[in-house]
Amino acid sequence: MADQKRILLLSGYDAGSHRRWREQLVAALPEFQWQTLALPPRFFRWRIRGNPLSWLGDPVLQEPWDLIVATSMVDLATLKGLNPNLARTPALLYMHENQFAYPDSGRQHSSAEPAMVNLYSALAADRVLFNSAWNRDSFLDGAYRFIDRMPDRLPPDMTHGIREKSHVLPVPIEDRLYVSRSQPLDLTHPHLLWNHRWEYDKGPERLLALLRELKRRQQSFRLSVVGEQFRRQPPAFGQIREELGQQIVCWGFQDSREDYDRLLATADVVISTATHDFQGLAMLEAMASGCLPLAPRRLAYPEYVPAAQCYASLVEDAAAEAAAAADGLQTLLHQRPAPVAPDAWRLSRLVADYRRHILEVAG
Repeated sequence: MADQKRILLLSGYDAGSHRRWREQLVAALPEFQWQTLALPPRFFRWRIRGNPLSWLGDPVLQEPWDLIVATSMVDLATLKGLNPNLARTPALLYMHENQFAYPDSGRQHSSAEPAMVNLYSALAADRVLFNSAWNRDSFLDGAYRFIDRMPDRLPPDMTHGIREKSHVLPVPIEDRLYVSRSQPLDLTHPHLLWNHRWEYDKGPERLLALLRELKRRQQSFRLSVVGEQFRRQPPAFGQIREELGQQIVCWGFQDSREDYDRLLATADVVISTATHDFQGLAMLEAMASGCLPLAPRRLAYPEYVPAAQCYASLVEDAAAEAAAAADGLQTLLHQRPAPVAPDAWRLSRLVADYRRHILEVAG
């Protein structure tokens, strides 16, 4: 079509959720002419600062575009500066996460650069979309505190300008995951599901503390611990497998998406113990598939987890938080609430919002 909008989609660190989001976006909006540039998800500090250099000289960047859609890992300001023909191209920045609220693993060298890349990109974009209100608010608060520490010559209303062009638009959940269960939930001998990345920020030590507390209380349960794994894993996973081996239904990364979807549709309670989660796709997918959620009252979870299924957030006291989570689970099992599907996060409901933002920014 002659009037098709030409959109350049840039993913500077194409990790699983970023790849899924961009592929879903392109498939859901075929009326636009898409061109994608994506970089592998490795060498994080190089990627977030070096992606404009990695793409420098790519012929695609020399073509005319109606809109740039860039993920939060893209150094949009530098990219535009190095490619003058893109300087006036409207840009939409999608914030999967923000570096102001990213937790310190203790294994990284402290640096303000990743956060500054986010800040410069937000300033360079015409519109900024965040996948959750918590992501937006933590970015704006973090940017404000960061700017406030700088010595001089900064516009006082810098974050106000970003706030004015910011909107919340989640990563959608595919409609196929919203299923009607053939079997009712088993809340007598529940199948507990923990389905997150196997990294420190997802709270595996907190999961271990919770499971130990449930055993101490003689609470009956089965357990599946699945998710993306890495070469280095927190030792809590080995301890969980050793201590609860007889109760484990599924363990480790599920190679088959069909098997994983089946697990979502047969587990009873999906649990988060995370200290960091900007949206929580794993929780939303399980809820869409009929699981009851149990999550801490922090991060993005209160935006979609029913209040009665959010346990007290006690980040500084993991043992007390484990007890609060155990209380929350036992209350849930006793009260037996009906599952609540996160219908507002359906792809079929959100695609019109994505189309609207794209058309408004592209003019």
